[in-house]
Amino acid sequence: MPTVKLSTEKFKQEVFDYTKNKDWKFQGDKPAIIDFYADWCGPCKAIAPVLEELSDEYPDNLVIYKVDTEMEQELAGAFGIQSIPSILFIPQEGSPMMSRGALPKNELKKVIEEELLKA
Repeated sequence: MPTVKLSTEKFKQEVFDYTKNKDWKFQGDKPAIIDFYADWCGPCKAIAPVLEELSDEYPDNLVIYKVDTEMEQELAGAFGIQSIPSILFIPQEGSPMMSRGALPKNELKKVIEEELLKA
């Protein structure tokens, strides 16, 4: 399953509507990763194929979204994105975790296995 482009409106429908709720309540049916990126960002370009690979490796267990911070400034602002790439890990239950910078694949897999898919 390829990564999914996420607009602010789609985020509010599929992930969390921050305009209506103060307390985090994930609306998805499986854990997710959101990659906040920009087309001009070198580290963002470096991590993109890794996220595609992970999307292919976990097609039934995980959704990987991409948010273009240049196009979706409201959404980037809502999460206080100041450096990119920033990666939001969203478990099915509990609070999301933010990581800044391009993580290597082995670290991404560790977070997926230990935080997102633990059950």
